[in-house]
Amino acid sequence: MPKKTLTLSSRLSLIAYACLMLCPVANAKDSLWYKTDDPLKTESALPPAIPDGYLESAACNAINYNESLNLSQVVEAALCNNPQTQQAYASARAQAAQLGIAKSAYLPTLDDKIGTNANVNTPELATRSNPYGNLTNSLVASYLLYDFGSRDANLENARQLLQAASATQSSIVQTILLNAIQAFYQVQANIASLSAANESERASEESFKAAQARYLAGVSTPADKLQAQTLFAQNTLTRITAEGTLKTSYGTLANVMGLVANKTLKLVPSVIVQPLDFIDQDINAMIEQARNRRPDLLASEAQLKAAQAAIEASRAASKPTFTVSLSNSYSDGSRISNADNSALGLSVSIPIFGGYAPTYRIRAAEANADLRSAVRDQLRLQVSLDVWTAYQNLRTANESIHAATVLVSSAEESSRVALGRYKAGVGNIIDTLNAQSALASARQQKIQANLNLNIARSTLAQSIGSLDNAMIQSLPNSNTTGLNTSTQERQP
Repeated sequence: MPKKTLTLSSRLSLIAYACLMLCPVANAKDSLWYKTDDPLKTESALPPAIPDGYLESAACNAINYNESLNLSQVVEAALCNNPQTQQAYASARAQAAQLGIAKSAYLPTLDDKIGTNANVNTPELATRSNPYGNLTNSLVASYLLYDFGSRDANLENARQLLQAASATQSSIVQTILLNAIQAFYQVQANIASLSAANESERASEESFKAAQARYLAGVSTPADKLQAQTLFAQNTLTRITAEGTLKTSYGTLANVMGLVANKTLKLVPSVIVQPLDFIDQDINAMIEQARNRRPDLLASEAQLKAAQAAIEASRAASKPTFTVSLSNSYSDGSRISNADNSALGLSVSIPIFGGYAPTYRIRAAEANADLRSAVRDQLRLQVSLDVWTAYQNLRTANESIHAATVLVSSAEESSRVALGRYKAGVGNIIDTLNAQSALASARQQKIQANLNLNIARSTLAQSIGSLDNAMIQSLPNSNTTGLNTSTQERQP
């Protein structure tokens, strides 16, 4: 019986299929057919899921939520736990994979087909000639030589979309940072509001007791007692509302940090906010800086370039392509006959008529580019408005700090004098209650001014595109640590 010899393609095919059948599934990712280790290095240009300067993802679990958290720790927890961070990073990785697909068009392809068939009409003949039937093996390698720029346009489109995805990821990170900062300072403001409400309730209770004592002594009318009691009840209602608002703000903060809303949190005590002395800046320079740094604007620019590349890809898709191929086929028909053929060929594919689909693909790509251009222009206008609004809000909040400080100081003195005069019998209850109401309002305005200043600083940084770790470290409570946190802890 003659000894059979296998061709090169057959030997390669048998080895490849034997490896696929015998190698463990866990090693499939290391095979030639399936790789997960980014062989084209498309993810090398992606920003990390957690920006540089913050906690590494492996150290996210090191945050101790049983201790008092400062602003930096709250921000780090938000970056670690907020699902939007991972969503943005996963979206960028998906676009990086699309870049790998575009790059793969520049590489050759290799296909192998192995088959067998038996003669079912005369099985006895099949048994005598070849008990395994007819074996066929075909190994084909092909490479696209030229396509009038289609691959180049698709690659540029994928590159720009990856740039857009990376910029969008940075924009989402800055949004998370801003939300965490706002939620942190809102809790601080609500803690101060609750403290002020408690103080107002205590002062109105003291006035009510004084009015009641004067009424029992017969030196005042029932109207004085009722008016004092009304203010006392109003301040009690204000305190109850402040408690509910504080609990809600704690839930919002926990949500931004990627935690369940009922998570018990403790914050460091708030520090006194000082007015800034570097407010006056060149607004034109800040707007120009924002146009160069805002990640959402950079993403829009990249999307416009991707749309322009898609036009060229649509145009090139309707042009001929030139492909070179090398094939080797082997067929074992019987013991005495077999075929072994090799071929080298060049093929040209010429689109002739596609039912006007190529025309409308080009028109759609051009319209999409016009749309992206309009979106970019609108965003440029919005960026200038964002910077202008944030800058004016910062100046207003900074000036309000001075006025609110003077207002609280004078209101405290007025309330103290009015209550003293009433207790001494030389004042009236109306002046006393008005002074206490004015003091309560002044305290709330001071709290709001502090909140506005802290948020305005971070909002301006975000509107410029410079809200990063260095900027956050300059905000109050970023590195503050304290031992007395009883008033800062969420109440169960």
